[in-house]
Amino acid sequence: MNSTQQFPYSGAVDADGHILEPPDLWEKYIDPQFRDRTIRLRMNHDGLEVLELGGAPAKYMRPGQLSMSGAMGKRGKDLEPSPEKTYMNQAPFGSMFPKERLARMDQEGLEKALIYPSLGLIWEAEDLPDLALQAAFARAYNRWVVDFCADSNGRLVPIAHISFGDPQEAARELERAVKSGCRGAFFVPFTPTYKSHAHPDYDAFWAKAQEMDIPVGIHPSGEPPAKRVHQRFHDMKWALWHHNVHGAQGPLQAFTALFQYGLFDRFPKVKVIVLESGAGWAGYLLNRMDAVYDSPLGDTVRLKEKPSVYFERQCWISGDPDEKAFGHVVEFVGADKFFWASDFPHFDHPGNYMEELRELVEPMSASTRQKVIGENVAKVYNLR
Repeated sequence: MNSTQQFPYSGAVDADGHILEPPDLWEKYIDPQFRDRTIRLRMNHDGLEVLELGGAPAKYMRPGQLSMSGAMGKRGKDLEPSPEKTYMNQAPFGSMFPKERLARMDQEGLEKALIYPSLGLIWEAEDLPDLALQAAFARAYNRWVVDFCADSNGRLVPIAHISFGDPQEAARELERAVKSGCRGAFFVPFTPTYKSHAHPDYDAFWAKAQEMDIPVGIHPSGEPPAKRVHQRFHDMKWALWHHNVHGAQGPLQAFTALFQYGLFDRFPKVKVIVLESGAGWAGYLLNRMDAVYDSPLGDTVRLKEKPSVYFERQCWISGDPDEKAFGHVVEFVGADKFFWASDFPHFDHPGNYMEELRELVEPMSASTRQKVIGENVAKVYNLR
């Protein structure tokens, strides 16, 4: 087990912890009619692991890259593809098995963790044309994650993956997943239809989320080239630092589109969370949305009130513990609006997240600290 620092405050809830799904998940849990085209891991002629889905190798996940899924804290040569490095043998303690995850949480001092996928943030980027197959992938994961969390006494909290292909199927799967045990849902920042998640075509989904009082998160993911919002320079496909720095642009554009389409007036009790996109944007974006709303351009926004009114009523942010501006933004926007998240075990965040969290919350008042570390997320997701 990797050494971690025991967190000194009680009630901490990780709002966005990831697991590495077992490679045979989809073969076991997918509807039988889709099994021949399901998600699998294969070895290519160079001995490198390849993601296969829809009956063909992935177009955008390069051979050997899957071993990076659990590479939190690693750098340089440790991230280079190699036949000796596989998705399974590079998985850190606590990333694949429920009992290990609970042991890690005990060591860290965490009360609960909301569970999100890893491979599930990759497959939608392949932009498969078969929407029924995409929906089947999501259903299979949701069945599995409920089983993964089932024996944790509520400490591991399953969050459903919803694919926004067929709107009616998205609504049906949300209802099915929640009734089976999921406590929230998430979607990626783009849709297979090129329509905003708040387009009226998707009202059935939002009506179901409101009816069932289920929080819905926008989570960053791999994005297909045709739908990326941050790759306008065509000679920079190699520039992974650049793309990751701007990875929050997808979620934030999806988020602001919810306001543009008037989602929060149509569904005044829907709860929306922006995940893994930092927190520092909140002050700027709230001010900017209100300022433009007050200009003639605001006439195009299908809302009765300023965007900040709906944000205060229906939106929350999960920030990163290592973000230096986090604490200041909490003071500016309001302590009730923020969670924290580890992003364990992904390599684009540091492995000392418990130390970073302690440094983040120590200067806060006791009331604000408890809200940020756990009270807010527990209230929004009805965990207590």
